[in-house]
Amino acid sequence: MGSGWVEAAKTVAELVTAAGVLAAGFWAVWIYHSQLKVERAKWFKELYEKFYQDDRLRIIRDRLDTDDCAAIARLVGDEPPEFTDYLNFFEFLGYFKECGQITWREVDGFFDYYLRILANNDDLRNYILDPSKGFEKLRALLSELPV
Repeated sequence: MGSGWVEAAKTVAELVTAAGVLAAGFWAVWIYHSQLKVERAKWFKELYEKFYQDDRLRIIRDRLDTDDCAAIARLVGDEPPEFTDYLNFFEFLGYFKECGQITWREVDGFFDYYLRILANNDDLRNYILDPSKGFEKLRALLSELPV
């Protein structure tokens, strides 16, 4: 009779150990996902700061955020470094979208207005669509804009 009790105790101990290991595994996964969310939030904050607080990008945003088509055409024709930096920012987003690091919903949520400016101005759109300029990832982003 003592032997049965020992076997039952071993079985219970094994079940308790397995449950503890399983609980620890779930806890580790939960912690990992929590930390991942925090890191993504930090990354989006840095992305936000880069786009909305960087003076070089702000200059171009301000120029493009007008209805002055002649000024935009001059900007496109002159191709100042700030302009290509601005477009390269969106190329960067397109790369991360392609790799699955950022979703279309996130791109659209943060940058829809500015992507539409690029898509809706003939000079800007034609510049981006010119294969000799690069910007294949930006072209892909623009092609995903809903009509």
